[in-house]
Amino acid sequence: MLLLPVTAFYASILALIYLYLTALVIRCRRQNLIGVGDGGNDVLQRLIRVHGNFVEYVPLSLILLAILEINSHSTILIHILGASLVIGRVLHAYGLRHSVGATWQRLVGMVLTLLTLFVIACINLTLIYWMPFL
Repeated sequence: MLLLPVTAFYASILALIYLYLTALVIRCRRQNLIGVGDGGNDVLQRLIRVHGNFVEYVPLSLILLAILEINSHSTILIHILGASLVIGRVLHAYGLRHSVGATWQRLVGMVLTLLTLFVIACINLTLIYWMPFL
């Protein structure tokens, strides 16, 4: 049986964040009686983008993290990358939810997310050829 406890932990944390972001969209829709689309509501537009941006980055990141956990014995590295992804997504969501303009939270959140995605991809590519060394 294949177990991925570290990836399962971060996937679960991210799933809870996803549910929270979903609840924010639903609550805004209900408060403003908007069933489909954004109804021209600026707050709903931002919440939809926060939710959408989360969905755009998290699945691929988790797939790559799971592949890394399967191919690597470095639990601490997987924890660092998983935590970096969670922190990046939370910061980005917070920054975008509270401001239309650029914020340090959005910047740091996207940098952490993209850097994490890049590092996981590079490590996975490296493991294909140099597995004994990692």
